[in-house]
Amino acid sequence: MIAPCGLDCSICRIHLALNDREIANQLTGNFISQGHKDAKPEWFHCAGCPGDRVDHWSADCQILKCCVDEKHLQHCDQCPKFVCERLERFANDGHKHHKEAVEYLKCLLEKAIL
Repeated sequence: MIAPCGLDCSICRIHLALNDREIANQLTGNFISQGHKDAKPEWFHCAGCPGDRVDHWSADCQILKCCVDEKHLQHCDQCPKFVCERLERFANDGHKHHKEAVEYLKCLLEKAIL
């Protein structure tokens, strides 16, 4: 399960927390240490971007809305504007896995061209 932004849902700890209480508890501890004092294990659940938005970590994600809802694409690399400003900001927001996700999409596009 690859999200429109290139994140691999199958290794996402928030996605995995849905069925793994230990991961949910670890995430809760991480969030509490980052200042989210009311974090609970129940917060951490996501069926992934192809799943139901009711069970989505970030159902209001602008990348998801643009790619899937507006352009009816599966991944951002299918867009003629790839890599757009929104995706660049995501890739450079300081989270290593976001940058890796966009790099993965670039590799997918490169393989499709070859």
